[in-house]
Amino acid sequence: MAVSSIKSKILIFAVLATLIPSAGLGLLSFWQNETMIADNVTHQLRVLAGDTRRELEFWLKERVDGLRTLSNSNTVINGIAQHNDTADGDNALQMLPHYLRLVEQKLDALLQLTVLDASGKQVASSAQTGAVVSLSAPWPEDAATKGVVIDAPHWDSSAHTATFSLAVPVLSLDDKIIGALVAVVDLNSVAPTLKHRSDISAGYVVLMDRAGRPLLDTLARSSELSPLESRTVQRLIQHQGQPIVYERPLTGEVLGLADTAGTLPLLVVAERDRDEIYQAWTAFRNLFLSLLGGLTLLVALIGWGMGRSIVTPLERLTGAADRVAAGDLEIALPVTRRDEIGRLTRVFNQMTEHLRHSHAQVEAANQALQQQNQLLERLSITDNLTGLYNRKKLDDILTDQLARYERHRHPFAVLLLDIDHFKALNDSYGHLAGDEVLKSVAHILTQSIRSVDYAARYGGEEFVIVLPETNTATARDLAERICGAIRDKCCQFEGQSLAVTLSIGVAGIRDSDKNIEAIIARADEVLYAAKHAGRNRVHCAL
Repeated sequence: MAVSSIKSKILIFAVLATLIPSAGLGLLSFWQNETMIADNVTHQLRVLAGDTRRELEFWLKERVDGLRTLSNSNTVINGIAQHNDTADGDNALQMLPHYLRLVEQKLDALLQLTVLDASGKQVASSAQTGAVVSLSAPWPEDAATKGVVIDAPHWDSSAHTATFSLAVPVLSLDDKIIGALVAVVDLNSVAPTLKHRSDISAGYVVLMDRAGRPLLDTLARSSELSPLESRTVQRLIQHQGQPIVYERPLTGEVLGLADTAGTLPLLVVAERDRDEIYQAWTAFRNLFLSLLGGLTLLVALIGWGMGRSIVTPLERLTGAADRVAAGDLEIALPVTRRDEIGRLTRVFNQMTEHLRHSHAQVEAANQALQQQNQLLERLSITDNLTGLYNRKKLDDILTDQLARYERHRHPFAVLLLDIDHFKALNDSYGHLAGDEVLKSVAHILTQSIRSVDYAARYGGEEFVIVLPETNTATARDLAERICGAIRDKCCQFEGQSLAVTLSIGVAGIRDSDKNIEAIIARADEVLYAAKHAGRNRVHCAL
């Protein structure tokens, strides 16, 4: 133990003397470097998110202005006016759909144009089925310049892109609202502008709805991106303007910062791959750790060598002490030194000599104690008169058998045996005769059962036999054999032959038995039925 302690102290001191200043300076450098990286990335993500929001607002304003200009065209106004003047509006729809399709083809951001009347009924559309938009009712007074209805963007599986509906009012020549012009806008048309902005900022932008589903990705991965978990979306919204780290499916861990998209009900998330951000920092850290590890190993080797040169004289004594601890007391070390080591060696030899003398005494005492423990264990589970299991052990056996039946459906049966007219026998011949009868019956029971069966004294002149893996019919056959064996063999006491018979109740385990008392009570019930029927017989519970 002393050798290990001295070596450890020298080794630990050498390692700590190297690690503490090196690790301290390294951690301080890493912390400052990481702080600078985090601040820089936060600034970049905020700028990217803000620029994206402004680009979206400008792009949306262009779409609204273009749609508002289109809503002022005579073709749209006259089409709605003629539709309102006609009973079914069929004549008014001849030119307007063709006009809408021509405009849609010229404007790449528009996927569909639909004209509605003031009640929201479709007048004409560039597609067979027009867009459905919940119109504002009533439109504001400044509807000519500000009235607009925007539906939340969503992923259109048929168009394979994210779209949203945009509606502006159509005004008559006297500035009355006579309908609305609805456009289905392709959100992906803003992607080139946002991608250019992302390339400048060394990050990328993901436009999501408020449920976390991606609608547009400047890296063109929308088909690969999975929706974010709701708790991640909530964290982004709660920490809006602050970067957080989260796991994005298929792409790994990212650093993201959320911002609102202004007029559009979207969540602008500026992201950067966390591994990419800390790539240089990670390389520097790995180099530092490698140098630190190599330097520590070198110092540890030097410390280990110094410790070994100091404690080598103690190694032989330590090895001898280990052998003594393992039980080898015949070892004796030569005393070749006259210093503290020599004195320690002489004391060690005296100690081993004393241990050799004490070992024999300890072994003898230990053997006697084991014998006593075995005897106590046997007495705690057996009846001291008959040598059979006692009542406590019987309860444990029955509990275990019931558990095995409930787990694996292994059946078992119980025999409850009572010596007929035992009280009269005690009264006639005395309690010593009764004890001999009990021991004789116990002996016959032990010889009649299998090695896997259990025989116990239940109390007084009653016995119980537990038969594992045995059904009721087999248990009844055994009970009949035991009853006959007891009847045929008379007990001898002081030269007199004592006739002894048994009444036996047999009960097998049932599914309704929830405790051991249930099967014992059933066996007890048929036992007393056997006694009332004349004794010296076996009754079985059906």
